[in-house]
Amino acid sequence: MRVLHVFKTYLPDTHGGVEQVIFQLAEGGVRHGVASQVFALSAAGTVRNQPFHHHLVHRARQDLYIASTGFSLSAIVEFRRALRGVDLIHYHFPWPYMDVLHLLSGTRLPTVLTYHSDIVKQRHLMRLYRPLMHRFLSRMDCIVASSPGYAESSPVLAALRDKVSVVPFGLDRTTYPTPDVERLASWRARVGEQFFLFVGALRYYKGLDYLLAAVEGTDLPLVICGGGDPQVEARLRQAAEANPRLHFLGAQPDEDKVALLTLCRAMVLPSHLRSEAFGVSLLEAAMLARPIVCCEIGTGTTFINRDGVTGLVVPPGDAGALRAAMQRLQAEPALAQRMGVAAQERFETCFSAERMVDGYLALYRRLLRRD
Repeated sequence: MRVLHVFKTYLPDTHGGVEQVIFQLAEGGVRHGVASQVFALSAAGTVRNQPFHHHLVHRARQDLYIASTGFSLSAIVEFRRALRGVDLIHYHFPWPYMDVLHLLSGTRLPTVLTYHSDIVKQRHLMRLYRPLMHRFLSRMDCIVASSPGYAESSPVLAALRDKVSVVPFGLDRTTYPTPDVERLASWRARVGEQFFLFVGALRYYKGLDYLLAAVEGTDLPLVICGGGDPQVEARLRQAAEANPRLHFLGAQPDEDKVALLTLCRAMVLPSHLRSEAFGVSLLEAAMLARPIVCCEIGTGTTFINRDGVTGLVVPPGDAGALRAAMQRLQAEPALAQRMGVAAQERFETCFSAERMVDGYLALYRRLLRRD
């Protein structure tokens, strides 16, 4: 079985939750005889048949990037080329230009679409995009949500209920490095341990301003690890200079990210908008037995994190509630440890990469048999 995954960007150009999901699906499918390829854009230029671990990547040159959307003239031709020999296309939504590529390609291959998030920020542009989006989504054979809550609460998915299935995301711990003693010692000397940790891309919906307000004037140690919006990075560097308990590290490779997760007391994800549809960084924390603090935004974050069991859940956009949750875990280390163990148990039960791959394979096979 040959599957082509399609998204606007891919590893190692960018590191985000969607990219990690694609990677886990591509690598996890290998043992089931699935030959995966990925089609994406890249500012570095066009590359075909690029080996990446155990799958191939095709990159078309990105000519323009506006409103979180990459555009490319050459992608129209390159996408058609990438479709040769493919049995099934797996799209990863949202990427509006992907809709154009699909409709212009004229392909009749079976299609699966993972619906990673509603479009929240570009509300005015949605008026222009909505007709194209509905046309594209209506042509998909199967649409997959990552949690039951998101499938039920998304107004877009509600209109496509007959097409929607739910397959939770998952991770394979063997694809993550184990930090050595020297690396752990280096980070311990730099940022200490038992700190609160944020890991993720620095995007508008992550709620970092509320997190900074939560720790201001307290003794709560906080480490922020991630890259993205240069303006956000500048604010975080400025805040770190003013607060010796706050460390902004920028983007870090997986070896260092795992080391930080190993040393921290808890993961904090203060995302306050529905653009945070799942939260792969929460899975990483749970995988390593770390409790979680997150917000109730009606998405997959609280499908992963059960309030009072695997961590604490607070209202979105509430710095005081974030502060209180963090202070509770700081004051009650035994509680934090119990919640971390419960988070790891929930990860093993519900969010392994094997479970995710099995779920998607069942959909692939059903569509190919029908075809």
